[in-house]
Amino acid sequence: MKWEECKKGYENYLTLEKSLSQNSIAAYINDINKLEDFFEKSYKGVTPEKVVLSQLKSFVEWLNNKGVSPRTQARTISGIKSFYKYLLIEEKITSDPTALLESPKIGRKLPDILSMEEIDTLINAIDLKKSEGQRNKAMLETLYSCGLRVSELVNLKMTNLFFEQGFIKVEGKADKERLVPVSGRAIEEINKYLGNYRKNLRVNKDSENILFLNRRGRKLSRVMIFTIIKNLAAKVKFDKKISPHTFRHSFATHLINGGADLRAVQEMLGHESILTTEIYTHLDKDYLKSTIHQFHPRS
Repeated sequence: MKWEECKKGYENYLTLEKSLSQNSIAAYINDINKLEDFFEKSYKGVTPEKVVLSQLKSFVEWLNNKGVSPRTQARTISGIKSFYKYLLIEEKITSDPTALLESPKIGRKLPDILSMEEIDTLINAIDLKKSEGQRNKAMLETLYSCGLRVSELVNLKMTNLFFEQGFIKVEGKADKERLVPVSGRAIEEINKYLGNYRKNLRVNKDSENILFLNRRGRKLSRVMIFTIIKNLAAKVKFDKKISPHTFRHSFATHLINGGADLRAVQEMLGHESILTTEIYTHLDKDYLKSTIHQFHPRS
């Protein structure tokens, strides 16, 4: 049973059974590629069904020696456990060698966020004299207004804009749809973009329903969004590490600190588990204190 054969079956499993996005599937396959690379160098000839726990422990040690962070190690190990779970389901193996494989202990990493003033500074740094300036402003307002993932932003459709009702429909992970309120400011900037930039583009046939387009009339890449934000952060000389996800973190945190219900934020972010939402909503001490004073019966 060759590695390539197993990876192909695993990829089909992630696509058909798990309904994962292409980005998630690529990440899982990359984990198995790392494992295969390790075995090619250290245990040549060992195929997936012959892998044992001691070899997997050597793989984790190999990752550590390469300087891979504990968090990335844990994510990679999770991917490998998923791979062997698939092999077990398909009865290609009779026992799971990852069952006793431990992940490195990692603490909860609180994400960087931007204050409302910092978000305004970043958006105001956009050069509106450039043809793509209004598009970029509309995109960042939408990221912050709706707490979108970068993949959700680049795939946002024209037919999913319901501005009269104050909502947009978002297609999230595993093609799950959700309605998210959109701010008046974001609506205003999107309408300016539609009137000043998009209508003058020669839109590619495959991208006719995509909201945000590049100068060639095609859907923007995720990398392009990262680049736009990175360049703006450098322009205003921010010390923080900023990415599109920073806007999502900021969206959730500002809502919670403003008194929003955690369940409502969970729904808007599209999280299956509220535990995931808590990672994005690190609360400041003043908010925690005021919540205790307001709601605890002894206060």
